[in-house]
Amino acid sequence: QLQAYGGGLVQAGGSLRLSCAASGRTFSDYVMGWFRQAPGKEREFLAVISRSGGSTYYADSVKGRFTISRDNAKNTVYLQVNTLTPDDTAVYYCAADPRFGWPRKVPNEYLYWGQGTLVTVSS
Repeated sequence: QLQAYGGGLVQAGGSLRLSCAASGRTFSDYVMGWFRQAPGKEREFLAVISRSGGSTYYADSVKGRFTISRDNAKNTVYLQVNTLTPDDTAVYYCAADPRFGWPRKVPNEYLYWGQGTLVTVSS
């Protein structure tokens, strides 16, 4: 089970730290990714982190602004989102997958999904 939280209303230029807590399985067995979906748009890949946290990969659209990290002792993956703009308004989802393959940028490459947390950026 994945539980994403940390979203909210923030002004343009602001930052948030999104978290995704996992339970029920061995967290370090899973590659973890973050996606987002804005109204009327397809789900968009943002970032992925390897099982150990030693490797990360970002979408070009967020590279340099977003940072993915994980704490395997806390069974949690994070997404630090900085310099937010109204275009970043979306529901943000975490996802997990135990299979091999890198990077995992497509939604159907993930078996498990959190419920999403809403980020709203005001201008």
